[in-house]
Amino acid sequence: MTSISDSAASAPPSGVDEISPQRRTWILVTMCLALIAVVASVSGLNVALNELSVEFDASTSALLWVVNAYTLVMAALLLPIGEIGDRIGRSTILTVGLVVFAAANGLSIFADSIGQLIAFRGLAGLGAAMIMPATLSTLTSVYPEDERARAVGIWAGFAGAGGILGLFSSSLLIDYASWEWLFVLPIVMAVLGIVLNVALVPNTRSSETHALDWVGGLLSALGVGGIVLGVHEGPEIGWTEPITLVGLVGGTIAMAAFVSWELRQDHPLLDIRIFQNRRLAAGSFSLLALFALMFGVFLAFIQFLQAVMGYSALGAASGLLPMAVAMMGLSPIAPGLAERFGLGRILPLGAVTLAIGFAALAFVGADPSYLSVLPGLVIVGIGMGLSMSPATTAITESLPADKQGVASALNDTVREFGSALGVALLGSVLAAGYAGSIESTTEQLPEELAEPVGEGIGQAMAVAAQLGPDGLPIAEAATSAFLDGWSLSMIIATGLALLAAAGTATMLRGTDEDPTVNLTDTPKTDELLPA
Repeated sequence: MTSISDSAASAPPSGVDEISPQRRTWILVTMCLALIAVVASVSGLNVALNELSVEFDASTSALLWVVNAYTLVMAALLLPIGEIGDRIGRSTILTVGLVVFAAANGLSIFADSIGQLIAFRGLAGLGAAMIMPATLSTLTSVYPEDERARAVGIWAGFAGAGGILGLFSSSLLIDYASWEWLFVLPIVMAVLGIVLNVALVPNTRSSETHALDWVGGLLSALGVGGIVLGVHEGPEIGWTEPITLVGLVGGTIAMAAFVSWELRQDHPLLDIRIFQNRRLAAGSFSLLALFALMFGVFLAFIQFLQAVMGYSALGAASGLLPMAVAMMGLSPIAPGLAERFGLGRILPLGAVTLAIGFAALAFVGADPSYLSVLPGLVIVGIGMGLSMSPATTAITESLPADKQGVASALNDTVREFGSALGVALLGSVLAAGYAGSIESTTEQLPEELAEPVGEGIGQAMAVAAQLGPDGLPIAEAATSAFLDGWSLSMIIATGLALLAAAGTATMLRGTDEDPTVNLTDTPKTDELLPA
């Protein structure tokens, strides 16, 4: 029998050894370019929702689906498409994904209804599901062992900071152009990615020949898609609404069926036993917690800068850049730190650093300034930078070479699932803290004013602006209520970060060695296809 460590992705496929260092660098550039296009598209449209509402006369629910359709389709299809990419060739699936992604963004420019735009965003999510696993699995397949961790670290840095870069570029375009330009930039990046991919990237694939686990792929898509749907819809329309319950209950049932099915297959899509590998389990848990906390903070911080500090969309996105710089600066070197000091030390250290950053953000005072939140923001970026790339490397290095597409898809699925959870959880805490604090003010207002003021700080500030000088008490009460919700959400984030630190430390306690998990009788390796 062959253990994970025996068949792990420690050796590149035959023929890849001849790739020059310069060409590998350009392959890394190509993969990061494709990755940024995908990740930036997750957050980019958030800043254009007002413009889209006017353009298409769309409801709030429809606007949310413009954002969620992309994320939902991508998250649901990552695992099965990652396996398909392993079979037909990672460069091939990347090219197809970039073509679909570019076409969907092109169609979005000419959408003449909100329904069409939602459909095209879903199509873009399909392209993204092809792109994301292929970018990481290509890097783990073409880079030799002594260079792989740094390449994965750079990839992880862009994966984490891509959301901030998307907000920044989209805010810039909205301020100085129109919403259609939000779809032009991804097209340009995708076309450039296609050219570089076809010219430079070798087409690696798994040498496995057994049939694809189509049932497992379907169940994973239903499970992940259903749960993500429920988590997206719950905070917006209510946790007891039919669509929310169908998503959560149906997704949970599908995931249970997926686990049961996979455990009974000789060649499963995702061998559930791999989670006996403590490095993989700790890496997955760490990424889930990290992205939940990071995207939850994105949501709160953008509102903080716009509503409390009075920043424009571009100013608010710019305010997040120090976090991105800290994150991207540490990500390339963090895997080396994990190798030197042990994964069991670096992952908990990163989570504790996050907790310190959130604690600093929780106590900003009654009259906050940007400088009062900047130290906490940078510390959060440092914590993310310390943790993300070692967690990603732990996942990819724990699976065999011929399963790198699935390893990458697992990594991406955990990230997307964590992001959805974080926005739902911390967004709900922020909203609850605001609602509880503003209640004493809304009780004194007429019903036509009380309802929008109670909805959130954005609506409250709009009401205050309409009332002129008479609206100043409402603005002050809304600011105070938001800061109450902000402090509560940051305190919760601090506790969750400490729990993540304790969890990863416990999983990796005593050793940084992988437990032996027997997966297959015959070692598998990648093979290099003709270009």
